[in-house]
Amino acid sequence: MLSREDNELLARVGPGTPTGELYRRYWIPALLSEEIRESDGPPVRVKLLGEDLLAFRDTQGRIGLIDEYCSHRRAPLFYGRNEECGLRCIYHGWKYDVEGKILETPAEPPESTLKDHVRHTAYPCREAAGVVFTYMGPKEKMPLFPNFDWITVPPAHVGVTKFFLNCNYLQAIEGDCDTSHVGYLHLGNRTGGGGDIAQIGAQDRAPKFENEVTFYGIRSAAIRSLTDGMKSIDLFSYIMPFIACVPAGKKINGKLDGFLVVYQTPSDDYHTWRYNFRFKRSEPMTEEELTADRFQIGPDYKLIANQDNHYLMDRQKHRNYSGMEGFATQDACITEGMGPIVDRTKEHLGASDGYIVAVRLFLLKAVRDLQRGIEPPGLVWDPSKNDFSKANCTSVRVPDGVSWREAEQQMYGTK
Repeated sequence: MLSREDNELLARVGPGTPTGELYRRYWIPALLSEEIRESDGPPVRVKLLGEDLLAFRDTQGRIGLIDEYCSHRRAPLFYGRNEECGLRCIYHGWKYDVEGKILETPAEPPESTLKDHVRHTAYPCREAAGVVFTYMGPKEKMPLFPNFDWITVPPAHVGVTKFFLNCNYLQAIEGDCDTSHVGYLHLGNRTGGGGDIAQIGAQDRAPKFENEVTFYGIRSAAIRSLTDGMKSIDLFSYIMPFIACVPAGKKINGKLDGFLVVYQTPSDDYHTWRYNFRFKRSEPMTEEELTADRFQIGPDYKLIANQDNHYLMDRQKHRNYSGMEGFATQDACITEGMGPIVDRTKEHLGASDGYIVAVRLFLLKAVRDLQRGIEPPGLVWDPSKNDFSKANCTSVRVPDGVSWREAEQQMYGTK
């Protein structure tokens, strides 16, 4: 369990909080590209790390992510006019470009230099894999954009969905790092890429875990004994700031060609945007793979089965173990059902929680190190020196005497 103080430390992500300042040092998802597809189209509200922001695509196709409220009298820029390479407030006509520079203050006298002395809050953006990423930290500390596999594969090789969660980001991450629950919660699923994990999980519901600390986060091997005398090894990765890699995907010649990558992006202390990246290295995604999650998500990026309708649960359990349809819905039922911020002082952790404990300790160290002036882990300063090759996933059956490191070496050539 965590102390009340440590629970509060990790859960709070707003401006000026220690964990919020840590997360502002990374490139993080802000919204999907499809939400601002059109140049000079309507802006979109974005709440990120407790800040009310506005995203828009200007006349030249550049993306702005700026403070939602006008620097003049705090009028809502959501109702502004997106035109001629800027967003104009409809209250007094102040106009902003994508970098937060004030282009015009037409209600001021012609000789006024007010616009030259005010800078509107704005954050740099990068588009990749159908997602708009942003960096919200100090300009002089901005790292290079990460070169993760799921970001650098051809566009046709990756599909991204997002949906809203009514809970703190940390308990959502911990759900992704909980590998024991798949043999119960997800048993009997007919959709998505994780069916094999659920079936194998049901054969050994008490896997053994081995964790490894890396420069970017944690690797965890879940090792299960199978009924045929073989052994199943599932290797998961947690990457700063709030990324979980799950070995769910298509196998080619017995090797995972890609896997599921989840960003649990904090909207504020009590709400989270979950981004699911599904990708393949060697071939384009199929239509079925691209739509694996979408049947669960409405046009407002919220789950169709949700708290208000009790996740459309069928208590007769005719369909699967949980009585709910889809991995996303099943996970949301648990993480949202814990409450907005779970009280971890009341937990009683066991051997199955080793991965979660390792992630918590890693995060606590990163937060406290930054408070002491030590740079955060896993930032990209030199791509040739930032080796994320171990930020991978393995799902393999091996003879009982083979270790997870030997299996990984055979599968991926890592050391």
